[in-house]
Amino acid sequence: MEASIITTYRCPMRCKMCDIGQNPTDPEKEITARDLDKMPQVNVTNITGGEPLIREDLAELVEVIFKKSKRVCISTSGFYTDRVFALAEKFPDLGFRVSIEGLSQKNDELRGREGGFDKGLRTLLGLREMGRKDVGFGITVSNNNSKDMLWLYELSKQLGMEFATAAFHNSFYFHKDDNVITNKDEVIGNFKELIERLLKEKKPKSWFRAFFNLGLINYIRGGRRMLPCEAGTENFFFDPYGEVLPCNGMEKKYWFKSFGNIREADSFEELWNSSKAKKVRELVAKCPKNCWMIGSASPVMKKYIKHPVKWVVTNKIKSMSGKDIDIDSIPYYDVGQDPRQGDLKGVL
Repeated sequence: MEASIITTYRCPMRCKMCDIGQNPTDPEKEITARDLDKMPQVNVTNITGGEPLIREDLAELVEVIFKKSKRVCISTSGFYTDRVFALAEKFPDLGFRVSIEGLSQKNDELRGREGGFDKGLRTLLGLREMGRKDVGFGITVSNNNSKDMLWLYELSKQLGMEFATAAFHNSFYFHKDDNVITNKDEVIGNFKELIERLLKEKKPKSWFRAFFNLGLINYIRGGRRMLPCEAGTENFFFDPYGEVLPCNGMEKKYWFKSFGNIREADSFEELWNSSKAKKVRELVAKCPKNCWMIGSASPVMKKYIKHPVKWVVTNKIKSMSGKDIDIDSIPYYDVGQDPRQGDLKGVL
């Protein structure tokens, strides 16, 4: 199982694709290290926000999470460079993904902070200089930055860093309902180029990232998810106030439910195994949204690994033979999921 801890909705950035910063949490009411003592044992935990580093007690939270999780990674803007370095010094195994939305000018335009690119890059380079290995970029692709995605990918390769992608999404979490990619052909073309470059690498991890990016093409086109969403079964979120959520992609115009609040329960298991949790999972099973975010895609890629493996092997051979990668016949894997799930067209 995988977890995501949304530590705060406070954020110094003013990103065009996200209005979290205009809807901050009350720091006096945010989840504490004591609350996280109830967290179950998981394989991976992503610490996110808002901007997690805005919390001066973040080290206390990380210390508890490391007791509960085999791997811990923080998603950050890189804005608080010195705080990142201090945290990396205290927790040598802690991973970092710095959100960068393009090269210098494009990044600062999209993230609403002058000098943001410089700070983010300085943070990444400093972490590498400290000898930290679990370090990389993260980009959210929109109408404006898919070309820069390819340049950032090349930069990450040259620096020996990880490279993670996402695409415009709408959700309660972002406080947005107008994140729609309109220049689909251009964006999809750049994703196809990224897939081809990933398949040419020697690392199997990059080949499976190619599969993930195929899922983003499918999402942009409005297709049903290649693999089912099992949010609330294979993964969960804690929000800043302690609500246990199946995912961060819910929209109230479709549905929004919580398992309950961890502060009001004697244990996580009490919420996880409740009748309320069963109803939440029933809603997930027929959720019309076709989200394809790493938090919900990664667990099912691992669970139904034979399907990504088959695609990877087939397309790696194509890549080595110089053949074109087919992005027009995107596979849909029937593993017994409700056919209504991910079929947004059916409710519009």
